[in-house]
Amino acid sequence: MADDPDTEPRLEAWERRADLPLTVLSVFYLLVFAVQVLATRPGQTWWGLLDATLWALWGVYVVDYVARIGLARRRLRFIVRHPLDLLVVAAPFLRFLRLLRLVAAIATLNRVLRDDFRGRVGSYLIVSVSLLSFVAALAVFEAERDAPDASIVTFGDALWWVLTTITTVGYGDLYPVTTQGRLVAAGLMIAGIAVLGTVTAAIATWFLEQIGARDPAEALPGRAAGAADPPDPPGTDLGAGNPAPSPVAAPSGEVGELLAEIRSLRSRLEQLEDREQAPR
Repeated sequence: MADDPDTEPRLEAWERRADLPLTVLSVFYLLVFAVQVLATRPGQTWWGLLDATLWALWGVYVVDYVARIGLARRRLRFIVRHPLDLLVVAAPFLRFLRLLRLVAAIATLNRVLRDDFRGRVGSYLIVSVSLLSFVAALAVFEAERDAPDASIVTFGDALWWVLTTITTVGYGDLYPVTTQGRLVAAGLMIAGIAVLGTVTAAIATWFLEQIGARDPAEALPGRAAGAADPPDPPGTDLGAGNPAPSPVAAPSGEVGELLAEIRSLRSRLEQLEDREQAPR
């Protein structure tokens, strides 16, 4: 039997083996970047050492990308389907895209987190939004803190700006003035819309599942499509032209209580009708 040309067994095997090491590497990358931004300044010795560490870690992502291209059966399709990975590799040659080196770390963590997305949508959203907010705050703080006329001059300012931007509130009291900061803002705005859409879809799906679970047609299985209605049990005659509900073995819970209440109401209505029709 010929292999499916759309499958990538070697690539998938590589990604399974590399996911855990790259995830650990991604966490370390973000920690080093946070220390560099919050604890050092450009020109200091530690800044240079941390920057060299980040470049070395970035090199590992380049090796991973090249290896994945080499293992892919359809290399052009792989490149087209992974544009962010290509931008990460090209980042050093693009003047204002230094921050794209962070995309590699975020993308690796995101690839691990999104497994079984629908079953863990709450955890996925919390972790993804927290990660995105923290990285965006670091990025905009690094870009803005030394810029003339900047309004984002502390990390607290950066966190507040991220909160108002990702929730699409946008007070306007804080805003980036540098090109790098505005690139971060653009990405964060798009991410904010995506987050709101995902939350809305998750809530709607939850409501639909709850409504479906309470549907009597689903809660009371056992009636075959097209089967004839059995005769009414004694005391539950619905009158001419009204089909009786099919009996269900031992209905329980809210559905059983609802059926019992309906039968009681019908019985009372019949008694009232008999009284009105009785000769006076």
